[in-house]
Amino acid sequence: MTPDTTSVPTAYAQSLIDAARQQGCDVDSLLDELDIARTDIDTSLHFSAVKYGQLYQRVMRVMQDECFGMFVGGRVRLGSFRLMCLTVLHCSDLRQAMVRAGEFSEICRGMRVRSQLQVDESKNLARVQMAPIRSVSQDEFETLQALANPNQIRTSLAVWHRFNCWLIGQEIPLASLHFSFPCPEEFRELAESYPATLKFEQAFNGFEFPLAYLDYPIVQNQETLEDFLRSAPYHLVINDSAQHSVKGKVRAILSKDVSHTMPGAEEVASRLNLSVTTLRRKLQSENTSYQKLKDECRMEAAFHYLGCPDFTNGTIAERLGFDETSAFFRAFKKWTGITPGEYRRGLLN
Repeated sequence: MTPDTTSVPTAYAQSLIDAARQQGCDVDSLLDELDIARTDIDTSLHFSAVKYGQLYQRVMRVMQDECFGMFVGGRVRLGSFRLMCLTVLHCSDLRQAMVRAGEFSEICRGMRVRSQLQVDESKNLARVQMAPIRSVSQDEFETLQALANPNQIRTSLAVWHRFNCWLIGQEIPLASLHFSFPCPEEFRELAESYPATLKFEQAFNGFEFPLAYLDYPIVQNQETLEDFLRSAPYHLVINDSAQHSVKGKVRAILSKDVSHTMPGAEEVASRLNLSVTTLRRKLQSENTSYQKLKDECRMEAAFHYLGCPDFTNGTIAERLGFDETSAFFRAFKKWTGITPGEYRRGLLN
């Protein structure tokens, strides 16, 4: 596979699959259900980010573990993340939200690892690092950390960072990313493309960012939370470097609203301080287009909604901005080759 759409390093998908297999998941059947060819994972450097999002959501449902593929030390029941979000939404600023998220980890069943906020006034930096919950000793934690797959740690840090960005409604630039292990080969591309300084063989796993962001107010609410949860873990997990490409920035804008009010190319170009002509040219140079990215975002949302048993096809069509349910059916079959009903039946098997 070539990265003709938004993509992630194939090692991310391979790591997720390997972890699922070790936990007893029938990976071959799961790949067949999602129409993912094994060769796409075994022989390619890049893997479709949309497929990765599907794969991630499906594995979490099959394994009944909301933090699967992350470094948390145990299995976390589905729905825990939503409750944590509701807990921090009422915080006044990012500092309070980070502290409260760490406190939630202390009482969340299955979590043995938490985020810990530290402040270095002398360097004007804030640090979020991995730490054990109170009932886990430092020796136990260090053993867990030593046995963790590097991609699990990378995923956890990515999720923490993206979640904090979402809470305040803007990008938080990272000063540095710290990893306790030597640089794995699959991290080479990340190390070369990521704007933050990556440091390996460090005393902790975590990241640092400008201290001022701790005082930024929380701008999200319960309504925006539902749209955010729709795309999780997609935008939380894969956003390492895609945001720095034009297609990544366009995708980030489009994914926030997939309804009738989804912004047009002119509005997206304006938000990026580009002309429409320049936007289209830049997207073409990245082997994509505005319409293609729009379809990807709506397709990704459709996958999530179809996994919600309480949503009728009519409700999903309306949420995706289709005037008629039949139009949604036609679009979904064009995207996937199957009907929404066939996709839903596959989720139940």
